[in-house]
Amino acid sequence: MTAWEVVGLVLAGVFAGGINAVVGSGTLVTFPVLLAVGYPPVVANVSNTLGLVPGSVTGAIGYRRELVGQGPRLLRLGAASLVGGVVGAVLLLVLPPGAFETIVPILIVLALVLVVAQPWLARKLAERQPERHEHGGVALLAGVCVTGVYGGYFGAAQGVLLLALMGILMAETLQRINAVKNVLAAIVNLVAGLVFVFVADVAWLAVGAIAVGAMVGGLLGAKVGRKLSPVVLRAVIVVVGLAAIVQILTR
Repeated sequence: MTAWEVVGLVLAGVFAGGINAVVGSGTLVTFPVLLAVGYPPVVANVSNTLGLVPGSVTGAIGYRRELVGQGPRLLRLGAASLVGGVVGAVLLLVLPPGAFETIVPILIVLALVLVVAQPWLARKLAERQPERHEHGGVALLAGVCVTGVYGGYFGAAQGVLLLALMGILMAETLQRINAVKNVLAAIVNLVAGLVFVFVADVAWLAVGAIAVGAMVGGLLGAKVGRKLSPVVLRAVIVVVGLAAIVQILTR
């Protein structure tokens, strides 16, 4: 890579880290840049997953106040994300390229509908099953695990899916849910990345460039995201999700 290409990846990492901290879908920024630089799709996906890990970590650190008191929840959902991330990483290595592409836009559209309808759906679910609504139950564990599979495989809009699931199945504020989302995304990216390190080709220079940018972007994104009202945050989620769908369908 040339020096300018490295700089471009750092800047893409900043933007992706910021978007991931607030909503998700940072992969849709860095992945195309890696392809444009000349990396094959699987190498680009593997390197992108590893490069975005530090940004997810700094994003979670930026939301540390919202994570207070959520330790048991993080352990439970984190375990589901860990399993899903490993499975998704293995699927990336064994399935033909693009195997999930047809369902990705459908998943994102469904997630956006759920995010918009979340306040109403959450109230209705709380009325019918208040005790389950407090922690999400088996349904949330299964949903987080499946989202982890998707995140380990590709990851674009993983955050949108997590926000939709947790927003409906847990009695919690959107900002605290967003904090948990950052931790779960970090777990998925980390475990998938560890799998890739041992069995796949990794472009380490690209990983380093994205990681540097993503760390800065994660902190900046958390600072901005924590100040957004639930209505504005939901609007940002929808805009980013729609942009993700357009990019996937037109690339």
